[in-house]
Amino acid sequence: MNSVAIPPRVRMENIIKSYGAVQSLRGVNLEVAPGEVLGLVGDNGAGKSTVSKVLAGTVIPDGGRIEIDGKPVHFTEPGDARAHHIEMVYQDLSLCDTVDVAGNLFFGREPLRRVLGIPMLDHAKMHHDAREMLDGLGIRIPNTHLDVENLSGGQRQAIAISRAVSFDPKVLIMDEPTAALAVAEVEAVLELVQTISQRGVSVILISHRLQDLFLVCDRISVMYEGQNVADRKIGETNLEEVVDLIVGRKFKARSARALSED
Repeated sequence: MNSVAIPPRVRMENIIKSYGAVQSLRGVNLEVAPGEVLGLVGDNGAGKSTVSKVLAGTVIPDGGRIEIDGKPVHFTEPGDARAHHIEMVYQDLSLCDTVDVAGNLFFGREPLRRVLGIPMLDHAKMHHDAREMLDGLGIRIPNTHLDVENLSGGQRQAIAISRAVSFDPKVLIMDEPTAALAVAEVEAVLELVQTISQRGVSVILISHRLQDLFLVCDRISVMYEGQNVADRKIGETNLEEVVDLIVGRKFKARSARALSED
């Protein structure tokens, strides 16, 4: 019997994007398999956020091709990407601080019940479903009635991720999910990434914290000046090589004394 090759969950080919005279993406190619965690790295301005926003439908490319599960797609807005089960958690999280945990999880799609024919917010169901959602992902937030402004950075990140996961994504893009978190909170977020990928969700993880990527990623893709310059399986590279690829040259740390003597 002939085996049928499973197409990648995401395939992006020759993606280009310019802003005036500035060419942000210069023929980017990216693939992610079902359930794979891909670390997307590069220096500031390398194009990693732009290519992720193209996949999320918030940036329209000037050229190139996108396939989801082997089928070509075309996104002109985030709703198009969401229709194909692609979600992105942005660095600012987009949470409402003065709304409680359950309200943030179900913002814009709150469960309703009818009282004398009048639709009203079903608070009990919303908090019950929020509790089940958090417990199912192993997220430890004891009270879904707490306003988000009273939570830690790690808890806020977990809520943003949970909300994205509630849309049943096939692809989840996460932009700097562990930035500015304490060590214990970083570990909790990375465990959440592993839990999500084990469900078959493809995760694209953008991060400057390279040590985190070596804990959860299957591959690392390096971008430099709007192009892919390397793609490495996590077991076939190391931190030093990735740093070299990011800066585009051999990086050698120099002491402050050596710099002062120049």
